[in-house]
Amino acid sequence: MSETKTIDLNELSKHVNETVRIQGWVHGLRGSNARQFLSLRSSGKIIQVLAEKEILGEDPFTEIKHLKQETSLEVIGKLVENEKSPIGFELILSSYKKVGESENYPITPKEHGIDFLLSQRHLWLRSSKQLAIIKIRSELSYHIRKYFHENKFTLIDTPILTGSIGESAGTLFSTEYFDLGNAYLAQTGQLYLETAIFAHSKVYCYGPTFRAEKSKTRRHLTEFWMVEAESAYVSHAENLKLQEDFVKTVIRETVASCRAELKVLERDPSPLLEYLSKPFAIVDYKDALDYLRSAGEDIVWGDDINSEREQMLCQKYGGPVFIQKYPREAKAFYMKVNPEDPKTVLNADLIAPDGVGEIIGGSEREENYETIIKRLEEEKLPVESYEWYLELRKYGSVPHSGFGLGTERLVAWICGLQHVRECIPFPRMMERLYP
Repeated sequence: MSETKTIDLNELSKHVNETVRIQGWVHGLRGSNARQFLSLRSSGKIIQVLAEKEILGEDPFTEIKHLKQETSLEVIGKLVENEKSPIGFELILSSYKKVGESENYPITPKEHGIDFLLSQRHLWLRSSKQLAIIKIRSELSYHIRKYFHENKFTLIDTPILTGSIGESAGTLFSTEYFDLGNAYLAQTGQLYLETAIFAHSKVYCYGPTFRAEKSKTRRHLTEFWMVEAESAYVSHAENLKLQEDFVKTVIRETVASCRAELKVLERDPSPLLEYLSKPFAIVDYKDALDYLRSAGEDIVWGDDINSEREQMLCQKYGGPVFIQKYPREAKAFYMKVNPEDPKTVLNADLIAPDGVGEIIGGSEREENYETIIKRLEEEKLPVESYEWYLELRKYGSVPHSGFGLGTERLVAWICGLQHVRECIPFPRMMERLYP
């Protein structure tokens, strides 16, 4: 007689009407004195296990009734189709074995405060909605990498420890680095990514990014994952087209592969997909200011367009909007000055509606050696720390452009979440470094 096969909940369709073994954890339990419905979690999914006293016998059935939440089990039974099941199958239990006990599990079906849940994040990840969010994040990450692979971008793994500043010096995490002074946790992989376009033309990196911003908004984390792309011989306008295609493609593909998870989150993706059915609006910063002033906002040249104003612009244009050509003094040294208006740079932020805000920042890069030096001096940044970066402008410099997208904000938009803290397994915020 063949041994019962242990299967994964991702391969159920291959084993219908077979007797199989599933290893998992008790997610929930309900029922009567004759039958119990056990929710078993495994592989990020939950399957219903039907336990009947008539099949199991008195003692095993009584033990099933008193199983505690998160007890780990091995169950054996017949796998059958069930249209009412969220995953389309259930298991008719014939036997089981307890693997690990669970007593006084702290996260119960009752309501808990967000601070409590974040302190129990190592356990909260097991709940139904968190299972769905992390699965969507995983699928999104896959589709991001797939997009760049299919479009012939080469992956470049950029350093996390760096001696160069990519954004604002005021938002750096620093650490002592042997006898070389301070090193910094990377704010961006962009500067290093630019080096690789001279070898591979189209490149990207995807990894953790760190910003020591003293911000407590629902859109900010001190550690987040950013995907960045850089392309040689690409103008600002071409860069915007690439960003739009990228965002539309990865959202559509993620939604298509995560319908069940979106249903768990009670997220109807139809309005999201409707946004993607038309071109994204492009508005100059100065025109955005004119509109906001006409709408009663007290805003002047050089002011930041805050989250409330971003959403006003999304409402005006009926969806995502690129705000482009910001004031030169407000942006990073590497952004190319707009030749048609030297007060501005050739950059853009992609603003998502529904309260999400900026999901992409990008620009054409300055390719001129002397101009970069002047900008570094204006920003009071040490020119000698950027010698390697400056040399890119000496040996075959070309026009080039790039952008960066924050994964967590895109996850929040897809999932319909109001806070990015649930969009990463272990959020790092000003007031939270545990667990």
